[in-house]
Amino acid sequence: MRQTLISDDRVIEELKRAAAETLSIDVAVIKTDSSLVKDLGAESLDFLDINYRVEQTFNIKMARHFIIEHIEEMFGEGTAIDSDGRLTEKAIKLMRIRLEAGAEASALEALKPGMDMDALPAMITIRSMAGSIMDILDTLPQSCQDCGKSAWKTDNETRIICGACGAEAAFNNGDDLIKEWLQKTQDTHKIV
Repeated sequence: MRQTLISDDRVIEELKRAAAETLSIDVAVIKTDSSLVKDLGAESLDFLDINYRVEQTFNIKMARHFIIEHIEEMFGEGTAIDSDGRLTEKAIKLMRIRLEAGAEASALEALKPGMDMDALPAMITIRSMAGSIMDILDTLPQSCQDCGKSAWKTDNETRIICGACGAEAAFNNGDDLIKEWLQKTQDTHKIV
């Protein structure tokens, strides 16, 4: 269900703020299509800090693993990454399906079988990360897990709470969403 209490624009604004604070840069230099690595200079530990800030802001759990790691875990070693650390054709097909809706054409074209898996973090943009956050927020349950009422509202425009009892909404976590998506995609497209 697509929730409408927290907008894409709000998520992007908060994500830019988290990135600026983590990277000690001015939020004004961050564009929606900025690569966290190439344009903003983020390193692997910075992703953890940005994720932590986002989790605290929206009361969600971001994915701890990249989609490639989940492909390997679910469908077997070598399914996504070959012995030389390069992405397989199956991994690229899944990545393209995953990114089709929100990625620019240039990002999709850059995905090629045989590319080094270490090139993937450079493809993460503010927009793509915001899409992952929205995917989690869109798992908002129909009704409150504590009182059973459908009275959701926002608290400070970043946290969804029950207007009836005040309980914070419980969302699916990012890793579970990726696994669900992979299973559904496998069942539909028979890629892996």
